[in-house]
Amino acid sequence: MRAIPESESLDVVDLPDPRPAPGEVVIDVAAAGVNRADVMQRAGKYPPPPGASNVFGLEASGTVSAIGDGVSGWSIGDEVCALLAGGGYAEKVAVPAPQLMPVPRGIDLVSAAALPEVACTVMSNVVMAGRLAPGELLLVHGGSSGIGTHAIQLAHALGARVAVTARNQAKLDRCRELGADLGIDYTTQEFDEVLAEHDGADVILDIIGAKYLQKNVAALATGGRLVIIGMQGGVKGELNIGALMAKRASVIGTTLRARPVSGPGSKSTIVAETVARTWPLVESGDVAPIVDSTFRIDDAAAAHERLDSGDAIGKVLLTME
Repeated sequence: MRAIPESESLDVVDLPDPRPAPGEVVIDVAAAGVNRADVMQRAGKYPPPPGASNVFGLEASGTVSAIGDGVSGWSIGDEVCALLAGGGYAEKVAVPAPQLMPVPRGIDLVSAAALPEVACTVMSNVVMAGRLAPGELLLVHGGSSGIGTHAIQLAHALGARVAVTARNQAKLDRCRELGADLGIDYTTQEFDEVLAEHDGADVILDIIGAKYLQKNVAALATGGRLVIIGMQGGVKGELNIGALMAKRASVIGTTLRARPVSGPGSKSTIVAETVARTWPLVESGDVAPIVDSTFRIDDAAAAHERLDSGDAIGKVLLTME
């Protein structure tokens, strides 16, 4: 099979076709999502977990072509999308069966590759960890990103209000079209000051990390939950514990890629919750995959450049054909 293993140059090479181990299926890949984690891995800052494929790609869509021992509920030819620990930038990928998801009705096979990582990230962090409730205010940093565009739609569909940060008016306008109630241009506005005018955010989904830590705490409402899922702004910050205690607030840090396949807090738990709660909203049209651009696998370097430029609105995808 043709695939792109871990390297700076993103060369397409020939690798042996994967075979399904017990509990796994093999997917003939139609498309793969390009994620910030791929760019970090390429730079040597985010190695794959032990035992994971060194081929790039944390999500893919395609057709089931082989089924391992002990797998039930899936058949050859099923159209699926999947959450991966690696291996998506390839013509074929082996994936644990609990990480498979059916392609939602009404979504084409390529666009389905835009769903697994963002849908599972938002479900696990905003809903499961952040406990966002109807009527509450969610602040999403990077509202025009793949995660951001999904979080806006899901929170809006769940009856919450949504505030977003973005770097220009075009991005903020698109976020409003998707359901955001409040847009903050972080190049000209202080988001914590804006949120203070709205009684603070009940949940904050943060991809920045250390750089925003103090402002995030200041932006929380009483009883608020700050969920940190990224470290683009560094890994070490100063936390005002007094301010956190005064608000009876929480700071939660999570990852998705390194979680176990099964057990408490596992990928299988998150995938099942995502299919049960998000997929009906996708099929009803309340939540849609937002695709910025699509590149062929041979143009993976250009896909990374598009994502790294910060200009993308929604997901960047790779197709195998």
